[in-house]
Amino acid sequence: MTQLSGPIPRSSNHLYGQHNMTTVLEIAEEYFSSHDFKNLRDETKASYQYFLRVAFETEVDGTSLGSLNHASITTKQAKLVYDLWCDRGIPFANHIMATIRILYNYAVRMEHCNLNPFSIVRRRSSTPRKVLWGREDIQKLLDVAYSDFSTRNIGLIAHMAYAWCQRVGDMRLLTWDCIQFDKARVHIEQSKRRAEVFLPIDDDLLDMLRQQHEDFGFQQWVAPRPKPIGGEYIPYSQYKLPLHARKLMDEAGLSSELRLSDLRRTGTTEMVEAGVGIGQIMSVTGHANPQSVKPYMKNTYASANTALTARKIHGKST
Repeated sequence: MTQLSGPIPRSSNHLYGQHNMTTVLEIAEEYFSSHDFKNLRDETKASYQYFLRVAFETEVDGTSLGSLNHASITTKQAKLVYDLWCDRGIPFANHIMATIRILYNYAVRMEHCNLNPFSIVRRRSSTPRKVLWGREDIQKLLDVAYSDFSTRNIGLIAHMAYAWCQRVGDMRLLTWDCIQFDKARVHIEQSKRRAEVFLPIDDDLLDMLRQQHEDFGFQQWVAPRPKPIGGEYIPYSQYKLPLHARKLMDEAGLSSELRLSDLRRTGTTEMVEAGVGIGQIMSVTGHANPQSVKPYMKNTYASANTALTARKIHGKST
């Protein structure tokens, strides 16, 4: 099996839009040349290409999915490959499924086929993660990451995600024009729903960012890969960053259950346990719906103690 990285291999047949364009890969090549694809954000393009590459390398009866006739794939085969993807994790499988559905919807609109076989497959639901970092875990990661200049930026990405309760992906792509050093605040436009948040920067993080600016302020990214590629500094990819972070987390002796994506949940849960109101939490996290915050409001001793203490104080004052 080939590596799941790099560009999707091009087919030897480039007869876009013609009758003999038959393989799934050829449909993808046309889609990548379409306005539908070109109008997407660069990050979304990279995501689609990655997940389609994984899909195309999946074998169906000994043949890779990408080399199959696009109109010959049945719903039964679509269900088979989805089950194979689920072996790598349900969220991962659902990302692949969502992407290949987009590709086939394009094929249907362009009249390359009449049916999207993947649209009928029912996706599995995964149990929401509840794993939280401890503050000592975060400090251990920072200690290891900041012990080497080549890994420091991974630590900074993690620390910003936790401190500001933001998605790691947004911190990975944060640029210097978002940082207002004179006002000690950051302006973040979230990639998922385009929500904008304006957040304070505490003194410790501000010092870290000032040092970071001295070292990396000559280019646009706050925490890029530490070595340029082709003379250009670029962000960590959304697929490679967790792998690099995992090595640091193992070195720090952290639980294998922890993920960088848990940092946003951890920070948000800490606000809930501190008795912060939902409206204020939403102003930090960027959630537009209070219902989206409720999963963070789990039953814990800290939250119960806060509630009962408030009740007791209120009772004494009446």
